[in-house]
Amino acid sequence: MHHESNDKVKVILVGVGGATCSGKTTLAKHLNRLLPDSVIIHQDDFAPPQELVPVHPVHQVQDWDAPAGAISWDRLIKFLKEIKVTGTIPPDHRSHDHLNEQKEIKVDEDVRQKWIAEFKRIQESKAASGEKVIWGIVDGFLLYWHKEVIDQLDVRIMLRVPHDVLKQRRHERHGYHTAVQSDPEGSLWRDPPEYWENIVYPAYLEAHREVFENGDVHNGNPTKKVEGLILLESLNISMTDAVERCCGMLKDYVEKI
Repeated sequence: MHHESNDKVKVILVGVGGATCSGKTTLAKHLNRLLPDSVIIHQDDFAPPQELVPVHPVHQVQDWDAPAGAISWDRLIKFLKEIKVTGTIPPDHRSHDHLNEQKEIKVDEDVRQKWIAEFKRIQESKAASGEKVIWGIVDGFLLYWHKEVIDQLDVRIMLRVPHDVLKQRRHERHGYHTAVQSDPEGSLWRDPPEYWENIVYPAYLEAHREVFENGDVHNGNPTKKVEGLILLESLNISMTDAVERCCGMLKDYVEKI
């Protein structure tokens, strides 16, 4: 007789990308609360130590945004691959996200309850056939730049918000807690003058130029770089609509495997 429970563990990694202040972390947290057996992974926790963050050659301030230097890519890729195999977040992983201020954007309660029930039903039907699904929700502003990160993501979602709105939201923010391994509280980063205009936004455009046709990050259709990209124009839809659309896609995906 075969007595083992959870014969097969399947980890589904869901990418939630977009510019800083696009609402991606809020959406990721809503999905995390709805999905049973889900964990959230913040790409920002894979920033290099502060002393290794490169200095912008022109503006002479630390550049936390240019794709090549903003993330410890090898560490992130290794981490995602390990989660795929083990189905658990390593116990020594530390996140600084809880220190960041977040505006609470509610989702309609009936929609929340509908999807909680739906994913519970899916989970139970998988369990009946000896399968366990674990969801890893990966949120970050550079999710769709590095091919090996894209390859690890099973479902790929991106929020797109117009330039002026992003700029206003960023300026209303008071700072970011960055992941410094030696300091459990992280260190608070505040934008120097003109940082968003000179550093953040140009880096966002650079990182996503190949994701959209003709390099048109604002209005272009997705290219083949990110297969199956689910693009949410999040200013045109409510957070409830965004959750509804994402959950529909996740349900379709999990029922096919």
